[in-house]
This record gives sequence, C-alpha cells and structure tokens, in this order.
Amino acid sequence: MPRPVLDEAAIHPAIQQKVANLNGDLLRQVQTDVASNTVMVFGMSGNPWVGRARKTLNAAGVAHGYLEIGSYFSQWRRRNALKMWTGWPTFPMVFVRGVLVGGAQDVQRLAESGELKQLLAA
Repeated sequence: MPRPVLDEAAIHPAIQQKVANLNGDLLRQVQTDVASNTVMVFGMSGNPWVGRARKTLNAAGVAHGYLEIGSYFSQWRRRNALKMWTGWPTFPMVFVRGVLVGGAQDVQRLAESGELKQLLAA
C-alpha cells in the first residue's frame, strides 16, 4: 500500500535538510515509544476520543503507554508531522505490537470482536 510522498528530487537542495529533519525529535520519540510498548496511544488533551480509546483499553485490561502531544490550541504543527508520517488523520493514534490499528472507534471494534486479544497474544 504505497502512499504518495513528494520525491526528494522535487525538493530544492537548499531545503532538503530542513524537510528531512522537521519535527524529527517527535518522530524519533514516537518510534521509540511504539517499539518499547506493546500498546501505545498518542493523543492530545481535551480530545474526548483519546479518553474513550484509553477507557476501552483499560476495560479490556490492556496496559498501554500514552504520550500527549499538546491540545487543540497547542503543538498542532508537531502533531501534523505525526499525521503525515502515519497517514492517519485524527487522534488518538493507537499502535498494537508496532502496528497502527486506528483510533478510538477502531480499538472499540477490535475489543468487541476479540481481535484485540488475538493481536496481543501473537
């Protein structure tokens, strides 16, 4: 499932380094958190869907890591880097065993169907 990404040849050499490093610290932290936690949730304060996803995981007895990246009024540019990296347009972003499984409604469906337990048992 390749997603279109602007080819490096179409980026002027004078700005290639800036593009390559934009919010790189956040992306490295996210990648480390995903690798270090069986289940990892990325969210933002004030977003009720983040709380719903975490409540679903808690109700299923699933321990999970959590990283809050700002609020509706702060750090939106940094969150955009995460959206571009994953291709997922909303928060929360939930990863299970390094795989992006979606947001709150997606986690709810996985829990209700039993697939979440299967993913965790693998």
